[in-house]
Amino acid sequence: MSRSVLITGAGTGLGLETALYLAERGFVVYASVPDPSQRTQLMATAAAHHLDLRTPLLDVTDESSIRASVEQVLAESGTLYGVVHNAGISLRGYFEDCDEAEIRRVLEVNLFGAMAVTRAVLPSMRRARQGRLVFISSIGGRIASMARSAYCASKFGLEGFAESLWQEVVPLGLTVSLIEPGIVRTERWTVNRGVARRALDPASPYRTWFQREEKLADELVRTSPTKTVHVAAAVYRALTARQPRLRYVVGWRANLVLGLRRYLPGETFERWYFGMAIRRVTQG
Repeated sequence: MSRSVLITGAGTGLGLETALYLAERGFVVYASVPDPSQRTQLMATAAAHHLDLRTPLLDVTDESSIRASVEQVLAESGTLYGVVHNAGISLRGYFEDCDEAEIRRVLEVNLFGAMAVTRAVLPSMRRARQGRLVFISSIGGRIASMARSAYCASKFGLEGFAESLWQEVVPLGLTVSLIEPGIVRTERWTVNRGVARRALDPASPYRTWFQREEKLADELVRTSPTKTVHVAAAVYRALTARQPRLRYVVGWRANLVLGLRRYLPGETFERWYFGMAIRRVTQG
């Protein structure tokens, strides 16, 4: 059985950690990145860990790029055992401060990009009657938060797509898993933060609230016990378990909040959890 795995968005953060984790455990890892500058750094990181990573250029919004990368994997490995859909971007800001182009970009990468890669790999997996599709979602795909409307919309969409896809391909011998981490400290919170252009505009009616929300978010990042390696380990389980689960929630905080929403009456949870967040942002 081929152990070749294609990872999208493997240049930083969760994608990079997952690529190294899987390579250390015997997978042939195609750690794809969208541009050559990320490839150079990725290869240097792999060399420092004494690991061999294949590094195709793959932009999930470019069909020809996707096709070329998938063809490379199949030509070199014969079959594709797994795909880890990790490529994603963030957009922070109140909805009214996010312009349509910014929102469309998030959906193109986070949702339609995952769909496009899935469409490209399904024929070979279906013919082989084996394959594992792993989607890096988020707790934000189950419970939304303010100032992340576009991001949460993309992750809620990814959850629905993956759940539907699971029902379609399980009879063919394929599996689908969603990885749902809570907050993880990565470049997503620094150089790749993705703040909407108008979010900090002094003329924005939401500017003060957004600044308070960002401070609260930074505190959650600083104190988060969930690490990138925990997410990589969940991906590994989804790729190796005899009967992988549809969903893997990563981190005790994420499990706690989802548990509360599951067992508390809907209105009680909304008044408590969402109400507390709104008060902290609007009342200072």
